[in-house]
Amino acid sequence: MNASLSLRARLTAVILIPLILVAIIVGAWAYRDAQQNAADRFDRSLLSTALAISRDIAVNGGDALSEDTRDLLRDTSGGSVFYHVYAPDGVFVTGYATPPVPPNAQDGTSAQYYDAEYLSGDVRALRLAQQASVDGLSGLFTFTVWQSTGVRDGFVRTRTTPVFAIIATLIGALVIIVWFGVRRGLAPLMSLEGAIARRSVDDLSPIRRAIPQEVSGIVDRFNNLLGELSSSIKAKDAFISDASHQLRNPIAGVIALTDSVANAKDLKTAQHRVKDLRAAVHDVGRLTNSLLTLERLKAGPSDAAATLFDATQVLRSAARTVQSQTSTGRLQFDAEFPDSPCMVNGDPVMVEQAVLNVLNNAVVHGGAGLTRLQLRATCTGDNLHVLVEDDGKGIEPTDFEKALGRFSQVSPSAGSGLGLPIAAAVMHNHGGAISLERSDLAFRVRMTLPLA
Repeated sequence: MNASLSLRARLTAVILIPLILVAIIVGAWAYRDAQQNAADRFDRSLLSTALAISRDIAVNGGDALSEDTRDLLRDTSGGSVFYHVYAPDGVFVTGYATPPVPPNAQDGTSAQYYDAEYLSGDVRALRLAQQASVDGLSGLFTFTVWQSTGVRDGFVRTRTTPVFAIIATLIGALVIIVWFGVRRGLAPLMSLEGAIARRSVDDLSPIRRAIPQEVSGIVDRFNNLLGELSSSIKAKDAFISDASHQLRNPIAGVIALTDSVANAKDLKTAQHRVKDLRAAVHDVGRLTNSLLTLERLKAGPSDAAATLFDATQVLRSAARTVQSQTSTGRLQFDAEFPDSPCMVNGDPVMVEQAVLNVLNNAVVHGGAGLTRLQLRATCTGDNLHVLVEDDGKGIEPTDFEKALGRFSQVSPSAGSGLGLPIAAAVMHNHGGAISLERSDLAFRVRMTLPLA
């Protein structure tokens, strides 16, 4: 048996995995947004600082920076800013001696932002070129300001850490809520499991309890299965009870005849009793075979035995068997069959057995007045119609249902009471039907089989 996640774990995963993916997307968006905002903010700060420095240089020639500009340099966006200024002729004016060099210098560009390295550290820099006049020297002065990227990264962390903390807290809370919530939601299933575990062979009653709508179909099917299983067990019990009842007397007779043979006074008497014993054993064998046949038919049709066959040939075979049994008596047996084949899909042996049972039933139960027995078959439309008619005593319409019941006999006789039930079961398994009819002159059994 393959291992599988529990339903609780599956539901928890189904709920949490999409939430975690959404949280990751939101966190990534928040981090990117914080980076973009930080870049814009720090770039504007660098530009403001560069413009303040250029203004002071124009005013005092680079000798000193104003107090406001020095405040910007000390704490622009939370970190120190470095600067460098040189004149159009490349002469150093003020600031730090060695500014970071842009990877791709662009001449004539008024403002160029770039990432560079300064004193083994990563920095964000701005190179600004402006026209100015300092101490009689006019031209394009270059102002370079830069700041460590660590300040910007710290700002991003400051903005994103609370967001990540809130997301993590929500996910953790959801994990706990979902885990225990799913457990509570699955409580009815746990209760249902207990109810199923309490079912046994002695208790196949359907489950009657409040259940979630999602599993009502499963419970209905399970209850149907319990009902079918209960019916099957009852049918088996009834079969065992009926079979033991039907076999008890014949077996007792066989035992008695066996004892009588063993206690015979002479050989002639023993031989005479052996004939009775053989007849009794044959009767028990026929009864046993009939019981097994009926029980096999009750189990349903066998796909292995199903085949396409000509029902006319099967009926002719059954007619020949009955003709050989009645040829020496006063019973007149007639048979009529279609000239063309009537193809039926099913078990030809069972169909022949059903027809023979009906014919033999007429002979056994027809009574002393039985003089005529007829078998007629016709193919009309999509069905094969088989009619067995006799002029015996027949069965009263009020006893039709009883005659089709297992082990039922309308009146005491030598039969087993299984002939008509077996025929009815064969017809049912082949998609056909059987019916009984009674008139003043005849008793009829009609059997119908669908044609292939």
